[in-house]
Amino acid sequence: MERRYFGTDGVRGVAGEPPLTPEFVLRLGQAAGAFFKGRTPRPVVLLGKDTRLSCDLLEAALAAGLMSQGVRVEHLGVLPTPAVAYLTQRLGATAGVMISASHNPYQDNGIKFFSQHGDKLSDEAEAEIEALLEKDLPTQGIGTVSDFREAERMYLEFLSSKGTSLEGLRIVLDTANGATYRLAPRLFQRLGAEVFVMFNTPDGRNINKGCGSTHTDFLRAQVVEMGYDLGVAFDGDGDRVILVDRKGREFHGDHLLYLNALVRREPGVVGTLMSNMGLEVKLREAGIQFYRAAVGDRYVYEKLRATSLSLGGEQSGHLLFLDHAPTGDGMLTAILSLEAMRRSGRDLSEWYEALPMYPQLLRNVRVRDKQRVMRHPDLHRAIQEAERSLEGQGRVNVRPSGTEPLVRVMVEGPAGAIEGIADHLVALVERLDGTL
Repeated sequence: MERRYFGTDGVRGVAGEPPLTPEFVLRLGQAAGAFFKGRTPRPVVLLGKDTRLSCDLLEAALAAGLMSQGVRVEHLGVLPTPAVAYLTQRLGATAGVMISASHNPYQDNGIKFFSQHGDKLSDEAEAEIEALLEKDLPTQGIGTVSDFREAERMYLEFLSSKGTSLEGLRIVLDTANGATYRLAPRLFQRLGAEVFVMFNTPDGRNINKGCGSTHTDFLRAQVVEMGYDLGVAFDGDGDRVILVDRKGREFHGDHLLYLNALVRREPGVVGTLMSNMGLEVKLREAGIQFYRAAVGDRYVYEKLRATSLSLGGEQSGHLLFLDHAPTGDGMLTAILSLEAMRRSGRDLSEWYEALPMYPQLLRNVRVRDKQRVMRHPDLHRAIQEAERSLEGQGRVNVRPSGTEPLVRVMVEGPAGAIEGIADHLVALVERLDGTL
């Protein structure tokens, strides 16, 4: 079934505008509650959120809809997305819900559902919830709501059990004024690191604003100027992480996959269509099979399951360690990667230099109708011609964003060739959008 509201990462939009109005979110809660009630007579749903201004409003509407179907709602408060996934599995809840728009600005928000196993709801389950949205659902009992006050403690204990001593490391933390702002400093200090914390004073409007995993310039400068060993930047909901080496260079998801794959001696790794060719080449040299999935952590997860592997992820720093957790977790990724670094006897700078990257250009083109642009035959012909011109020495990937009105154009290959190809494809996308 085709989904109308659910994208690759839940229901997303600008808070207060369709579809994220209180009225719609109330109906979404009713539909989700009816879906869960159809699978268990006494459903329990855990509900978490990040630090956005709109989270309280959407949380109240969603909880009301769920309770109208007899669901017991347990509020977790402000917690990272992976904490909701972990606690849903750990506590045996029927489902978990996170209210967040991840790395997007504060005006955006989203609603993401997790199954009882801590992974994202399947496409089929989301389609069933959407079908229920179209029905007039009567009240099916009166649910209850309460605060689960042990959430932070349990999640911190879980992460601490996965980490090793970080004694002697001096780390700058950027918590993006988001969901990790309380827990990340406590975790790294508990593991023995000396920590300097930045962007940990959320006010509802400053989440991801000039900070976090998508804006690392200030963090990179601070690591160098203060003489720290490394930096760690999370995104707004804590499922991504970017590291910074002592020279102020960004150690992103491809670097993290390479480090962990070699130290953990993985037989194979799953990346995405956006993963750099340099990663694929170096893994192949090390005898490690590399698989590409569509962009989006749910597709990395599906490929990992299909190939019986445990390590995969995206350049954004959204990594999956399925032998440790069912979903991406920025804090878990950070401490496992630092453990791998210490086991290797090499610091991040050495690992950075061990993985030469192919030149890659990524252009985001704002459009009115990304799906219609993507279906246009002129675009498909242009992509094929661009790939032929690279003569096997590069890649072209043009795709619609899963969460924004953008078409993303990526060209990878020799430095002298890719800029002209990217410019041509961007101009074509803009022209096609203007003529539709």
